Amino acid sequence: MTTAFADWIKNFLGHLAHERRLSPYTAAGYQHDLESFRQYCEQQHLADWNAVDIHHVRAFVSARHRAGLAPRSLQRLLAAIRSFYNYLLREGASRNNPANGISAPKLPRHLPETLDADQMAQLLEIRGETPQAIRDRAIMELLYSSGLRLAELISLELHDVDLRDATVRVTGKGSKTRIVPVGRKALAALADWLKVRVQLAKPEDTALFTGPRGGRLSPRTLQTRLKRWGIAQGVQQGVHPHLFRHSFASHLLESSGDLRAVQELLGHANISTTQIYTHLDFQHLARIYDQAHPRAHKKK
Repeated sequence: MTTAFADWIKNFLGHLAHERRLSPYTAAGYQHDLESFRQYCEQQHLADWNAVDIHHVRAFVSARHRAGLAPRSLQRLLAAIRSFYNYLLREGASRNNPANGISAPKLPRHLPETLDADQMAQLLEIRGETPQAIRDRAIMELLYSSGLRLAELISLELHDVDLRDATVRVTGKGSKTRIVPVGRKALAALADWLKVRVQLAKPEDTALFTGPRGGRLSPRTLQTRLKRWGIAQGVQQGVHPHLFRHSFASHLLESSGDLRAVQELLGHANISTTQIYTHLDFQHLARIYDQAHPRAHKKK
């Protein structure tokens, strides 16, 4: 392929950033997948993007599958190619989408990990009055209180939090915004953090959560801090940002049974994504049944 055709990938990445407003992490994933696809097409001596057909895409995906690429990564790979060709169709640079009709291997269904209410309470009872400890307490309380994604929490600005109204404005996937409530424990933790934030943040910083040298807290730093707190608090399973979101959703669904409300709070575009938590709810019910029903278990 000529440089001109390689440039279409660059144009597509610009489309993702400026029109679809995808996060830099998502765009980087698209770029990685499309560059590997471009290299494959060059090895096949294809003249341009129009020369690619469904057989080429299927052979490429099969080769990556044989190389050990996981089903989830194969799904992402196909999604990247499909989106890229939809863009080429729109721009008149292709006559068809060769990725249509190709499906990746099905993913095994894994229920998300959660902590029960007692375990979450144990995790959130962190001690320490340093600015970092106060910040981390506010982060964890907010993650659990409002079910935020990692990228959503990292991108929060000071003006996104309204302590008086007990809400936070969140920018989710596709730059969609939503207003979610903040619980009283999280409000108190945020108020404590805002009192000491000046000790870490530079005057020009607008991010809600900042690092030790000022500037917005990085995802890697946050993940490392949460992991350390999990170990320090004696939580048996690994602690990561999405563990708070999963626990928030499952606990809320157990208490309310309102799937639509949980969908809105999580910012899911499709309710089928939220329905995974109904399986968690059933596991909770089955556990209670096994423990309480006189005929649910064999007599020893």
